[in-house]
Amino acid sequence: MSKNGHNNPAFVSDHVDNIKQQSSNKYSLELAEKGNNNKAAKDPDYNPYEHRDVPHPTTNWETLFHLLKGSLGTGILAMPNAFRNSGYVTGSIGTIVIGIICTYCIHQLVKAEYELCRRKRVPSMNYPAVAESALNEGPGFFKCCSPYIGTVVNVFLLIYQLGTCCVYVVFVASNIKSIVDAVYDTDTDVRLCMIIILIPLILINWVRQLKYLAPFSTLANLITMVSFAIICYYIFREPVTTEGKEAFGELENFPLFFGTVLFALEAIGVILPLENEMKSPHKFGGSCGVLNVSMIWIVFLYVGMGLFGYLNYGASVLGSITLNLPKHEIPAQIVKGMLAFAIYITHGLACYVAIDITWNDYVGKKLGPQRNKLFWEYAVRTGLVLVTFLLAVAIPNLELFISLFGALCLSALGLAFPALIQICTHWYNTSGISKAWLLLSNFVLIIVGILGLVIGTYTSLKEIVHTFTE
Repeated sequence: MSKNGHNNPAFVSDHVDNIKQQSSNKYSLELAEKGNNNKAAKDPDYNPYEHRDVPHPTTNWETLFHLLKGSLGTGILAMPNAFRNSGYVTGSIGTIVIGIICTYCIHQLVKAEYELCRRKRVPSMNYPAVAESALNEGPGFFKCCSPYIGTVVNVFLLIYQLGTCCVYVVFVASNIKSIVDAVYDTDTDVRLCMIIILIPLILINWVRQLKYLAPFSTLANLITMVSFAIICYYIFREPVTTEGKEAFGELENFPLFFGTVLFALEAIGVILPLENEMKSPHKFGGSCGVLNVSMIWIVFLYVGMGLFGYLNYGASVLGSITLNLPKHEIPAQIVKGMLAFAIYITHGLACYVAIDITWNDYVGKKLGPQRNKLFWEYAVRTGLVLVTFLLAVAIPNLELFISLFGALCLSALGLAFPALIQICTHWYNTSGISKAWLLLSNFVLIIVGILGLVIGTYTSLKEIVHTFTE
């Protein structure tokens, strides 16, 4: 949820119910075709937007605000470290370029969803259903793969959500460690801090109804805003300078930058739920639509935090800029504590999506009706928390986790899959130059996505191995 949208507590809370509803009530291609053929004949100009029944639709401004506030979290705090890997010139240009590519791919995914909904006469689809329907519309080889693509997308979404939760565990523990070290003038093992927060993490993930977390989510959102104001104060209280800072980083570190920016920028898991909730979904796209306006501001915020954070702290910048704040100043320690609490709340919300996919789509269905089903649900909840905890304990390195899961999951979910969906959706209704452009542009995106996945994941894993074998 990911991801990104994936970083802010209130943002996740606002939309995780919608994700849950979409993922647990999956669109069935066969049923849609059987049940809607007659309707299709009577209604050749079917408009999915006119058939959406949303109990509480969001306005354009509300959707814009959700996207903007979703950009404030662990991703943006890691941007100065991303610029350390790329250099401030490469980082600034690279973030803008990646932002443009991500925005284009989101547009493609939303357009494909609309076209497929129109053809199948259904109001909306979730990401796995869009992928399955698109491959069914494509050439023969892809039709053979269509029954499996939904599961593949779900697996990537699950890995991404669990990876995000791992990032949250490391973030919370690292900031607690920083506070403890400052107060007691010691060097606490970050793994000890992880053990201390394990039981609270399990307990918050035992909450089965999100409404009980909503008040904490609102508080966490307020805390995040105040914390970012204080962080900006620390960044700008002294003049920033390019002296001693690298304008262009080493090429071998660029995959780490790429993965971090993808992790920070991409919110591909919540884009369709957001668009599906809108009162005027046709205004989500377009040159001056909600998506473009929000992404311009998000890229601006990320470039600003990455650039000025790196120019301030230079090569010493850490995986989260909060860890670079002065150790013996009370406001700095308050910021770390407040953000640790906010991200702790977010762990329960982000893991909720992973629990929903695992339990409702797979484990719960396998078990069927039985007396001990509630026990097994709590067992699954506890097991998923333990998975994120053990991964965090094994690799307590924030920046490497972020770049790893950004490259591994979002290269596929945010770049390669939308391009593949676009090709298959329009395979039979384009020709000539239009088809050549369709194939060329999307094959480039698929290649970029695959290269980002392979090279980014390899580089991150290599750095992880190198870091923990020294």
